[in-house]
Amino acid sequence: MNQKLLALYGLKFNPFTPDVPTEALLTTAPAENFCWRIEQSLVREGGFALITGEPGTGKSVVLRLLTSRLAPMRDLTVGELTHPSSNLADFYREMGDLFGVALKPHNRWGGFKVLRERWTAHLESTRLRPILLIDEAQELHTAVLSELRLLSSTHFDSRILLSVVLAGDERLPAKLRREELLPLGSRIRIRLLLDYASPRELHQCLDHLLEAAGNLQLMTPELKATLCDHAAGNCRALTILAANLLDVAAQRELNQLDEKLYFDVFSIDSPKTRRVGAKR
Repeated sequence: MNQKLLALYGLKFNPFTPDVPTEALLTTAPAENFCWRIEQSLVREGGFALITGEPGTGKSVVLRLLTSRLAPMRDLTVGELTHPSSNLADFYREMGDLFGVALKPHNRWGGFKVLRERWTAHLESTRLRPILLIDEAQELHTAVLSELRLLSSTHFDSRILLSVVLAGDERLPAKLRREELLPLGSRIRIRLLLDYASPRELHQCLDHLLEAAGNLQLMTPELKATLCDHAAGNCRALTILAANLLDVAAQRELNQLDEKLYFDVFSIDSPKTRRVGAKR
């Protein structure tokens, strides 16, 4: 949405796109508690944390909030694995890139040794464990998950060198229950389970986005209620519906988004129209 259209509604940014500013994201109480525990415990003691939930329930949002919380921490190294479906060789290539070491994927022992030496030096100089964030972690190969477990500790598992946050849908905990991954599943220290939101929670999220964007009155109360009722508890579905309405409203240069626009855009007869048609 260009600046002219943003100005039409007095918006600082489009509140319904995936790239809204991090400060515009709503931090729920469970997400706040999870981020606090990562910041105060996991990066200091190491280990694994897990975020799970159905698509659209906010896993990636929590990772964005967590990243912003960790950014001010002096000397903390934060890495984001961007290609979770990589095979073992490509996994080592990306790890070398993330942590600034030259790795030769055909020499797995060499890469294994160099990464642990780098993390050990980081720990000794900062007293903090580097942290690795992995979104869509259900795509990780079993071999990569096992390698990550072995990489992360030394001295017979008594010294943890790395902190890892895995975020994925319900396939991830199911994968961690497989026999070959039980050693990793048993090491999950902190968990955050995200569920579908209630209409009230969706309404709170919608108001937060609108207020942060600069126009809490962009939508009528009736439209907000309708959107929250039809989003099926899914925050992503809510913003997609709202984004469609905003595009059409801007095209028509409407002053405010209302329930009539919703019925018009999504080709649904309003209750009043249906009653009139029924009388005929």
